[in-house]
Amino acid sequence: MEKILDRKIKIIWDFRGPNAARTAEHYRKHLEEFVIVEELKFDLSGVEHFGPTHSIAFLVVAEFELKEVKDILKPHRGQVYTGDL
Repeated sequence: MEKILDRKIKIIWDFRGPNAARTAEHYRKHLEEFVIVEELKFDLSGVEHFGPTHSIAFLVVAEFELKEVKDILKPHRGQVYTGDL
């Protein structure tokens, strides 16, 4: 079993409305810049589209980085990330 601080957390921003897809794509660019500036452990970010009016942007962070990143970026929600990096 992995240690709790070794877990990867997917933090998520929801975007809704007719411009949701474009807004999520744009926000992802800012997340990529943030990863570089803050020298985060992982550099996995992305966008998912759930329909014409709902998209998300996400960033995967190490759990030990979560509090600081949450305080700065204010994600809407999060979940444990189990995928590959």
